[in-house]
Amino acid sequence: MAICFVKRSRSSGRLAALTLAGAALLFAAACAPPERTQQYTFTADAPYPQKDITMIVPFGAGGGSDILSRTLGTVISELKLLPASVLVENRPGGSGAVGYSHIASHKGDPYMLGTLSVSFFTTPLLGGSPVSYRDFTPIAAIAMSPYVMAVRAASPLKTLADIKGRARLTTGTTGAGSDAVLLANMLQNESHVRVDSVPFDGEGEIMTATLGGHVDFLFGNPGEILPQIEAGTLRPLAVSTGQRLSSLPDVPTFKELGYNIEHVQLRGVVMPGDMPPQVVAKWEQVLRTVAESPEWKTQYLDRFKEEPYFVPGKEFAQVIERTNRLYETMLTELGFIEP
Repeated sequence: MAICFVKRSRSSGRLAALTLAGAALLFAAACAPPERTQQYTFTADAPYPQKDITMIVPFGAGGGSDILSRTLGTVISELKLLPASVLVENRPGGSGAVGYSHIASHKGDPYMLGTLSVSFFTTPLLGGSPVSYRDFTPIAAIAMSPYVMAVRAASPLKTLADIKGRARLTTGTTGAGSDAVLLANMLQNESHVRVDSVPFDGEGEIMTATLGGHVDFLFGNPGEILPQIEAGTLRPLAVSTGQRLSSLPDVPTFKELGYNIEHVQLRGVVMPGDMPPQVVAKWEQVLRTVAESPEWKTQYLDRFKEEPYFVPGKEFAQVIERTNRLYETMLTELGFIEP
């Protein structure tokens, strides 16, 4: 049973996704520099790093990846963890394809970093990027963005149990491959209640539609919806993490309520493929130090209502692979990928 996108047929949605993917692929292929493998040698007399590091953000300024990158660079500088600066460079285009293609093309280059996003997984799966997660070296996860299922205060859905027996529910999404759709698909499969995902142009429109009763619920990160919860205009029903959130300690997890639903947006760092082991070890230690620092807690976790989540390289690679399979399953069930 696949999720329906209202006012949009399965075939037309699939055609639109393939058309956009084709355009993104051509755009990324045209903009990415030729693939090359850099050779670097580090010695006691010339340790790493010997120059500034570039962190590529595959999206415009002001978004989640941009905020993560700039805060990370600031904390590294404040803690004096490197004898060099982390310079953030925005390379938007092709739903992340342009930026990620640029990173992947610099194989073995220890002076280039990138951060994860939903598009890191979904754009390649939709055929919109010439590179995939296999073209990168996972360094570490450093935080996570949970999701909260919330309804407007006047909603008849007082608890998650109230969805039982409903013939249909509606939620909002900003794209066919979004986390909101993935979570709605999980909810539908677990509850056996049909969930229609209504497309909107932005998160603000989804919030307005939920508060106005035009959709039944939304999935939002705590940083996006906590102000409405605290104001009493939204009521949280469940969170998508394995454990309750520190910012919403009274809200149960889906698993507590008997639903096998657990999914978060990863916040982590990758580098190009073929990365020297000593560089991976260096960055893993840098990110661990950042993750354990009070500066990181104050400037990122507390400020943006993110959750701590440090996972080192080898384990992070396994998390990335599992996450990719999750998105692949969802996009297949929705008809965007051939079985």
